[in-house]
Amino acid sequence: MSGPTPRRRGTATIGAPVTRRVLVDDEFVLLVEAAVPDLDLAGWLTGRRPQLLADLDRYGAVFFRGFDVRIPDDFSRAARAVGPDLLGYLERAAPRHEVADRVFTSTEFNAGQWIPLHHEMSYSHNWPSYLYFWCGQPATGSGGATPLASERVTTPLIPGDVRERFLRHGVRYVRNYGPHLDLPWQEAFQTTDRAEVEAYCAASATEFTWLGADGLRTVARRQAVAAHPRTGETVWFNHAHLFHATNLPAEVSAALIREYGPEGLPRNAYFGDGEPIPDEVATGLRELYREHAVSVPWQRGDVLVVDNFLATHGREPFSGDRQILVAMSDLYVNRSAV
Repeated sequence: MSGPTPRRRGTATIGAPVTRRVLVDDEFVLLVEAAVPDLDLAGWLTGRRPQLLADLDRYGAVFFRGFDVRIPDDFSRAARAVGPDLLGYLERAAPRHEVADRVFTSTEFNAGQWIPLHHEMSYSHNWPSYLYFWCGQPATGSGGATPLASERVTTPLIPGDVRERFLRHGVRYVRNYGPHLDLPWQEAFQTTDRAEVEAYCAASATEFTWLGADGLRTVARRQAVAAHPRTGETVWFNHAHLFHATNLPAEVSAALIREYGPEGLPRNAYFGDGEPIPDEVATGLRELYREHAVSVPWQRGDVLVVDNFLATHGREPFSGDRQILVAMSDLYVNRSAV
């Protein structure tokens, strides 16, 4: 008995026709669409890393649409055609599941909530340079887009006094891990060995304190801005607005502060000298990103590649079922933080 017939793929990948158009007037987000059916994205991307990186340098993000990317394995191959060494995910800030080797579910927060726009892992001493998203299932109800905002637009709009204070001191992040607060440390660091966590913290200039039977508090001072390794541009690059207490619902934040105090929140952000960041500053940064965000509704099989320096990303609330997978590549280490 013969096996299943292999799924046909487009074969003319080297010179296969595609269309290209910019989605935003200020040259932000490039849409590349396959002009022939069944065109394998991994095959088409093979050998095109220099061109893709040049496009990312210019446009910040590239959507691939109409290619044959039907299952997670197709997505994994496409991402590896650009970044062969996909990254793991340590020092996690959100629950995720690994569905294939270094391919993860997108952030598994409540579907009814916005995830504010942010740079992936900008709270850490290292982060991915490039992000890959794949749409296995657009939201079957409403919403669910992945909004993007250009740092070339937003960074210059940050008030000068705010920028100067952050530049002078950086950002201080306080995180509390535990079974009843945010993520357990075992999930965040992907280990059950306390010695491994301590070694990671020591190597990344992160202070740590074990709390009780199964709690951990970390404190780290990180950058407020980062320089793009290819273009040299300096962009706003931190998680202050996302980790700040004002990003929690007001009633939740108030209850947690009453119970644990400001330093006992699951996560919080301060100026690098330890002074509180005013509520209106953190709120203003979140609103600035939202105001300048571009949302492209997902279509099944879409692949989005994002330059993690030049663009922030978030998630709109949604209803119904939705499947977005994520991969990351090209680790950047902030040597000044370690």
